[in-house]
Amino acid sequence: MKICVVGSGYVGLVAGACFADVGNTVVCADIDARKIEMLKRNELPIYEPGLDEIVIRNQADGRLSFTTDVAAAIRQSKVVFIAVGTPMTDEGAADLKYVEAVAETIGDNLTSFKVIVDKSTVPVGTADLVTRIIASRTTAEFAVVSNPEFLKEGVAVSDFLRPDRVVIGTDDARAKEIMAQLYAPFQRASNRIIFMDARSAEMTKYAANAMLATRISFMNEIARLCEETGADAEMVRHGIGSDARIGNKFLYPGVGFGGSCFPKDVRAIMHTARRKGQRMRILEAVMEVNEDQKLRIVDRVVEQFGEDLTGRTFGVWGLAFKPETDDMREAPSITIINNLLARGAKVRATDRAAFETAHACFGDTIDYVKDEYDVLDGADALIVVTEWKEFRNPDFDRIKELLKQPVIFDGRNLYDPAFMRAQGFTHFSIGRVAPTKPL
Repeated sequence: MKICVVGSGYVGLVAGACFADVGNTVVCADIDARKIEMLKRNELPIYEPGLDEIVIRNQADGRLSFTTDVAAAIRQSKVVFIAVGTPMTDEGAADLKYVEAVAETIGDNLTSFKVIVDKSTVPVGTADLVTRIIASRTTAEFAVVSNPEFLKEGVAVSDFLRPDRVVIGTDDARAKEIMAQLYAPFQRASNRIIFMDARSAEMTKYAANAMLATRISFMNEIARLCEETGADAEMVRHGIGSDARIGNKFLYPGVGFGGSCFPKDVRAIMHTARRKGQRMRILEAVMEVNEDQKLRIVDRVVEQFGEDLTGRTFGVWGLAFKPETDDMREAPSITIINNLLARGAKVRATDRAAFETAHACFGDTIDYVKDEYDVLDGADALIVVTEWKEFRNPDFDRIKELLKQPVIFDGRNLYDPAFMRAQGFTHFSIGRVAPTKPL
């Protein structure tokens, strides 16, 4: 099948490459000439494990190509995916100006029936908006489909190739048939395609991310209470996660969530509710808890070293909002580091993938160090922010030798408190601290 993907960012590039990998002819179109030239040279603008291999292989085999000629790519394709960005406005809404611009270009270049697929994360009613825009510029037949993505950064390729569900929103019979054919190669073990109307599909995306964000903030609230009562948040997580009605995913206490999806999507669904005269009171609390949680480690640092951190140096392990990505959008590390800097501290940081994106956030206000142990040489403490695999079982004897004093602020609960005490560390974790006052 001939496919055009407009937008070569995270979602568009993963989708285009994976569709090409199962035999389709895919052209990824983008107005960013620099990005397109990079992709033609097999240089990816994002860090996503396994994606580079698929791009290289399918470009070499002629199934995947990149162009800045969006109009030509649309004309030659049977299915057109809209995968452009929907940045957040100051009011918390999703900005649809790029989606609308692509819809106009589609309308100007539509001469025969095509399926137009909203792959971008968009608010309820966007499929109707795209339909109106295209219909105002052409007399050709078409169908607009909502097909939200549920990719997790760091495992996006496996998520796409082996999806746990594919949500397709349309009432058009021809579009259903084409979309079912398009996703059939990814359904060989079992058919996980869920058809529904477009508005329900659009709401499903936001509701899913809002639910996952809620679980994270809920567990962080429980972790705080565990610290006050002497309960162990890790044991509590195991206890409630074993309940089949709850499950154990997204119940890890930590320094809060970030990234391109959860914060933006929760705010977007709250904005939609306000426009309809409704408050999303649970989600308001979710966001409030999450912002407070990003400061939890800073509060612990201040308790240990005082409010004035002038002359102190902290080694930070992890900058990206999660491992296996270079994404730093709303990363907890930004809040933590900025608060340390504001108190006069110096920061040395390391991350496997996020130095370039981190430099865009911090400039030269922090030191970027490739080796995680070099970060610690003469530092007052280690702060673990991102749970990269290489941080899970480090050389603790070496850490103790390098630090001025053996202090670790464990923002991801990577290390067992009893073990750390036995090794002579002052170890701060999330929800695993004995009570400091009588119950």
